[in-house]
Amino acid sequence: MSFNIDAPPSLDTVNQALQALYNNPDVTGKEKASVWLGELQKSVYAWQIADQLLQLNQSLESCYFAAQTMRTKIQYAFHELPPESHQSLRDSLLGHASKIAPGTPPVIVTQLSLALADLALQMATWKSAVVDFIERFSKEHMGFLLELLTVLPEEISSRSLRLGANRRKEITEELISVSPVVIQLLTHVNTTVTGEEERDQRIRSKSYKVMGSWFSVGAIPQQVLLSTQLMNFPFQALANVNCPAFLHEAATDCVCSALYCSEDLEKFQELAQKLFQGVMTLVPAYHQADKHEESDKCLNYCRIFTELSETLFNMMLNSPNQGLGTFQLLDLLLMCVGHHLYEVGEITFNFWYRLSEELYQRDNQELTDMFKPYIQTLILSLCQHCQMDEDHEGVPDESGDFGDFRVRVSELIKDVVFIAGSSSCFIQMFENLKSPKTPSWCVAEAALFVMTAVAKNILPEENEIVPQVVESILALPDSTHISVRYTSIQLLGELSEWIENHASLLDLILQYLLVGLQQPQLSSIAANALQNISTQCRDHMTNHFQGLMHIVKSMETFSLSSDAAIGLLKGTATILSRLPSNDITEALRQLCACQISPLEKLLCEESGPVKHGAANDPTVWLDRLATVFRHTNPSVPSGQTHPCQMVILEVWPVLSKACDKYQSDVRIIERCCRCIRFAIRCLGKNSAMLLTPLVTQMVGLYQTHQHSCFLYLGSILVDEYGGEAGCIPGLLDMLQAFCGPTFKILEEHNGLRNHPDTVDDLFRLCLRFIQRAPVPFLQSSMAKPIMCCAIAACSLDHKDANASVMKYLSDMIKCMREKEDREDFQLRWTLVKKLLEDHGQSLVVALINACLFCLPTFMSADVSEVLFELMLIDRPTFCVWLEHTLKALPTESSGGAVTATKKQLADFHKACTSAEDIKQVSGALREFCRLYR
Repeated sequence: MSFNIDAPPSLDTVNQALQALYNNPDVTGKEKASVWLGELQKSVYAWQIADQLLQLNQSLESCYFAAQTMRTKIQYAFHELPPESHQSLRDSLLGHASKIAPGTPPVIVTQLSLALADLALQMATWKSAVVDFIERFSKEHMGFLLELLTVLPEEISSRSLRLGANRRKEITEELISVSPVVIQLLTHVNTTVTGEEERDQRIRSKSYKVMGSWFSVGAIPQQVLLSTQLMNFPFQALANVNCPAFLHEAATDCVCSALYCSEDLEKFQELAQKLFQGVMTLVPAYHQADKHEESDKCLNYCRIFTELSETLFNMMLNSPNQGLGTFQLLDLLLMCVGHHLYEVGEITFNFWYRLSEELYQRDNQELTDMFKPYIQTLILSLCQHCQMDEDHEGVPDESGDFGDFRVRVSELIKDVVFIAGSSSCFIQMFENLKSPKTPSWCVAEAALFVMTAVAKNILPEENEIVPQVVESILALPDSTHISVRYTSIQLLGELSEWIENHASLLDLILQYLLVGLQQPQLSSIAANALQNISTQCRDHMTNHFQGLMHIVKSMETFSLSSDAAIGLLKGTATILSRLPSNDITEALRQLCACQISPLEKLLCEESGPVKHGAANDPTVWLDRLATVFRHTNPSVPSGQTHPCQMVILEVWPVLSKACDKYQSDVRIIERCCRCIRFAIRCLGKNSAMLLTPLVTQMVGLYQTHQHSCFLYLGSILVDEYGGEAGCIPGLLDMLQAFCGPTFKILEEHNGLRNHPDTVDDLFRLCLRFIQRAPVPFLQSSMAKPIMCCAIAACSLDHKDANASVMKYLSDMIKCMREKEDREDFQLRWTLVKKLLEDHGQSLVVALINACLFCLPTFMSADVSEVLFELMLIDRPTFCVWLEHTLKALPTESSGGAVTATKKQLADFHKACTSAEDIKQVSGALREFCRLYR
C-alpha cells in the first residue's frame, strides 16, 4: 500500500486500510496499514476524508478513526485551514454530533466532543459556543452535551492547543458570563433525573463532572452558585449509602474541585464555609462505608477530607483550632490514617509533608507543640501499617506496593519527626519493643523500622536509650525472625554517626555485621550498613582496614547485590585514603587487583556479544574499579609523588585494551570512560603521563563510534589541564578532531533531537574551554561553527542538553566582563564582541522563539540568564536585537485570537531591557511566554 500525498485517497482505500488494521491476522499487514493511516492523518486531505467517513457512518472502526482524526487535526493542525472554512467545519461537526444515536460507543462520543471543544476554543469568531451547544443538544442529546461541557474547560490549558493567556482569559470570561445558564441546566438535570435506573444515575454523574470541570477553571462565580441548590446534590449522593461507585466517584471529584477552587479564602470565604459544613456531614457515611468494608468509598471520603484540610491549611496555622482552622480536620485525617487499609491513609501524606515544611519554616516552638500530639498519633498509626503479616517468610520485601508504601512512610516520618521529637519517637518505639507482653516479631520489626527512619536525627551524645537498643540488637539469638535481624542491621547502619561517638562498641558491631555478611539473605543489607559505618567512622576504622580487605577479597563468596558490593568498596576506599601515605600504594594495588584480574581474563577471552549481566559482561568490574578511584582521595603534600600514581599507571593498559575491545558497545564504553575519569580526578595533575595516549585513543575511536562519553571525558581533561599552556594546543586539536564527526551527526535530519547526549557533552566540553582557556578557544577555527551549533540547539527541549548549551552561552558572554585584572581581558572582550556582532541578532531570535514555541516553561530560566548577560555587555544593541525579534512574532492565532497586543510586546521589551537583575528578566520572560502557550 502506497500513499501519494499529492492526491487524496479514495474512501474505499481508506476502508481497506482500516479493515487491515483491525481485522487482518497478518502482523506485517497491520503494521503497514497503521503507518499508512498515520501518514494520512498528517496530510491536509485528512480533513475531507474524516468528514466523509463520519457522514457515511459505515462501521464502528471508520467512525472512530474519523472522529479521532478530526480531533487531532483540530488540535495540532488547525493552522492548515483558511479562516473562511472555519464556519463550515463548525457546522459539519455540529451536524455529525446531532446524529449521535443512543448506544454510540463512548470513545467516539469523547473524540467528537473534544473536536468540537477544541474548535470552539481556537475559533475566536465563535462567540456563543456554550449557548449554541445548550440550544442544540439539551433536548435530545443530554449525555453528549454534558460531555461537551465537561471537556471544554479542561481543554483550555491543553499544551497542544497553545491558546495563549489572552485567549484563555477571554474564554474564561465567556464561561463566567454564561455560568448562570449552565447552573440552571445542571440544576434542572438533578431535579428532573431522580430515578434509580443506571441511565439516570449516569446523567447525574456527568452533571457532577461538568461542575468539577467548571470549578477547576474558576468559571462558577461564588455568589451565583450559593444562590442555588446545585452544590447540595453531590453531597446528597455522597451521603447516600446506596450510591453506586461511579456516581460516588464523580461526586467526590466535583467536591474536591470545589474545595480546590475555594483555597483563596479571601475571595471564597462563604463557599469554603458552605463546603466545610457539607464535608462534616459525610463523617457518618465514612464510618458506614468502613463498617461495610466499602474501601473505594472510604478512599473517596479520605480524598475529600484531605482536600478540605489542604484548602483550610493556612487557617489551621494562622488561627490554630479557631473557626475554619479547627483541629477537627486533623482528627478526620488521623481517622483515615487509622483505616485498616494503608492505601486510605496514604492519601493524607501530602498534607503532613506540607505541614512539616511550614512548621519548619516558621520555627515557632509554641505553634509546633500544638501539632505534636497529632504527629505522635500519626507515627504510631504508620508503625502499625508497616507491620508485615505473621506468616511472612524471609526478609522485608522492598519491591511491590507494600514495599513502596514502607519507603514512603520512612520518608514521611523523617520529615515530620522533628514535630514530635526524634528522641521521644525513639523512646516510644523502644517501649513497644520491651513491653511486658512479648511482642510478635512483626510488631518488633515495625518498631525497629520506624527507629531506622529517625536514627540519623538522634544526637550522637545520647546515652540512655540507644545503648540499650544497640545491646539488644547485638544480643539477638540466631532463632530471631530473619526480618527482625534484617531491619536491626539496617538500623545499625543508620546509627553510624552515633556509633562514631561510641567507638567502644565498634568491634562488637563489626563482628555482628560480619555474621550478617555470611548469610545470603542478610549479606547485602550488612554490606550497606558496613559502608555507612566505614564512611562515617573512617578515622576509627583504619585499624580494621585489613579486615575489610579480607572481606573485599572474599566478596564473591557472599550473596551481595551489585549496589551492596559497590557500597562496600566505597567504604573501603574511603578508609584507604586515611592510611599513612607509605601504605596507600600497596593497599590500592590489592584493592584494584580484585577487579583487574577478572577484567583481564574477560579481555583475553574470545567472547561473543555481551549481554547486560551475563558472565562475560565487564561492567561489573569496571563499575567497581570506578568506585575505588572515585573514593580514594588521599591528602598529598605539595611536591610529593601521588601514592596512587603507580597503581593507576599499571591499570591504564587494561582500561585501554577494554576501550579497544568493546569500542562498539556504548554501554561498556561509557563505563570505561567513567572509570578513566575517576582515575584522572584521583591523580589530578599527576595523571599527565596518560594525557597523550588517552587523547590519541579517544580521537581515533570517536572517528568510528561517536560515543558522547568521549566528549565528556575530553571535558574532564580540559578541566584538569586547560590551565597548562603546554597542554592547550593538544587539547584544541582534540576538540577539532571531535567536531568533524559531531557536526556531521548533528546536521542530519532531526540530528539535535536524536542525539541530545552528544549536544550535552559537546557543550560541556566547550564550557570547560571557556572556563580554563578562553582566548585560545575563541581564537580557534571551531569558535564560529560551535556558536552556530549553539544557536541551532537553543530550541532543543531536552533538559540537560539545553541547560549545557545555555550555560556555555552565558559563560562565553560573561567572560567578556569578568576577571578584568587578567592580562587577556581585552583580547577576550574583542573576540566575543566579534562573535556577537556576527551572530547576536540570530541568537536573540533563537532564544525568544525557543521559549515561546519549543521549550517547557521551567527551562526559560536558563534562557533568561543568556539574555541578561547579553544585555549587561551592550544594553543599547540588545534593545535593537530584541525589538527586531518581537516585531517578527505573530500577533494573531490561526483562529483569529490575539496572541500579543502591541502594548504587551512593548511592555515585555521595556521590562526585559530595563531589568536590573536576572530575576526580573526571568519573570518578564515567563509572563510573556504565557501569551503564546
